[in-house]
Amino acid sequence: MLFRKKSQPLLGLDITASSVKLIELSQTGRRYRVESYAAEPTPPSSVNERVIVDTKALGDAIRRAVKRAGARTSDVAIGINGDAAITKIIQMPASLSERELEGQVEIQADQYIPFPMEEVSFDFEILGSNEKDPELLNVLLVATRTENVDQRQSAVDAAGLTARIVDVEAFALENAFQLLSHQIPDSGAGQTVAIADIGASSTTFSVLQDLKVIYTRDFAFGGQQLTEEIMRTYGLSIGDAGRAKKQGGLPSNYQPEVLEPFVDDMTQQVSRLLQFYLASGGGREQPDMILVCGGCANIAGIADVISSRVGIPTEIGDPLGQMKISYKANSQGVHKDATALLTACGLALRSFD
Repeated sequence: MLFRKKSQPLLGLDITASSVKLIELSQTGRRYRVESYAAEPTPPSSVNERVIVDTKALGDAIRRAVKRAGARTSDVAIGINGDAAITKIIQMPASLSERELEGQVEIQADQYIPFPMEEVSFDFEILGSNEKDPELLNVLLVATRTENVDQRQSAVDAAGLTARIVDVEAFALENAFQLLSHQIPDSGAGQTVAIADIGASSTTFSVLQDLKVIYTRDFAFGGQQLTEEIMRTYGLSIGDAGRAKKQGGLPSNYQPEVLEPFVDDMTQQVSRLLQFYLASGGGREQPDMILVCGGCANIAGIADVISSRVGIPTEIGDPLGQMKISYKANSQGVHKDATALLTACGLALRSFD
C-alpha cells in the first residue's frame, strides 16, 4: 500500500505519542482548502516510542477525532516513521514491462532488506531515467516490517476507517514542503532551506534545495521533555502539565527556571543538527534560512532566539498560510495547531496524486 495513488479524498492521519491529528483538504486549481480538522490526545501508554501498543485505545481516540472533525470521508492516509522504513534507490532496465519490473524489484529487494521477505511489506516508485545511463531507470524501493503496517491498520480499523495509503513520514513531510514555499524567497527556487520539525518526542531536521530534500535526520528531542519538567517542578500529573504548558497559569518562576532552560536546550539541538548536516558531505554550506515547525514552534519568540544564536534567518513555518479554512475546521482551532500539521498535511495531499 506504500505509494498507491488515489484520486478520492483522504484524511491525513498523523499519529504521535502525544496526539492524533487528522486533516481533510480539498483543491480548486492550485489552491487548497481545509475542510475538516481535529486533534485528540493520544491515550497514555498506547504509543511507546512510535510503536503502537494499544490499538483499541488508539482507535477510540481516532474515532473521537473523526467525530469532532465532522469529516466527509472514512478513507485515510497514514505514515510510518523513517526509522522503521528502509529506502534505497536502485537501477532497473528501462525496457522492462510493468509486470517484469515488479518481479525484478522483488528479486533485488531481498539484497537490501535484512529481514525474511515474508515478514516485509514493500513497494516501489519509478523516479525517472538514470542521469548517467538513459537505458536504466532510477527506482525508489521502500520496505518495512509488516507488523509496522498492521499496527496502524488495526488502529484505523478500530476507529471504523479504512487505510488506503501507508506512506513514510519523511516522504509526507517532503510532500508538504510545497505548502511552505510562500515563506521562502523566490518560492524556494535556488534556495537552501533547513526545516526543524520539533514535535512531542522527536525532531526531524531536513534540508531542501529547490524544495527537494537533500538531507534528513531524526533526533530524540521534543516538547514532551518540557511537559515532564513542568510535571516534576510543580507536582502535576502529565495531563495537567500538558494543559498548563499550552493554556498558561503556571507560577511566575516558570519562564526563568523551566521554559528558558528548555529553549536553550532546543536551540542547542538545532545547532547540533545543523553541524551534522554541514559535516555530512563535501561542499555543504549554511542554509539560507531555517523554518521551525512542530508544536514547539509555538513557544513565543523561539524563531528570534534560534536566529540570534545560530546566525541564520529563522521563521515559524505555517503550512496553512496560503489555504482557505472552512468554518468547521476553524472552529476546531486548526490555525492554532498549524505549525504541527506538516506530516498530516503531507499525508492528506496524497488525495491529489
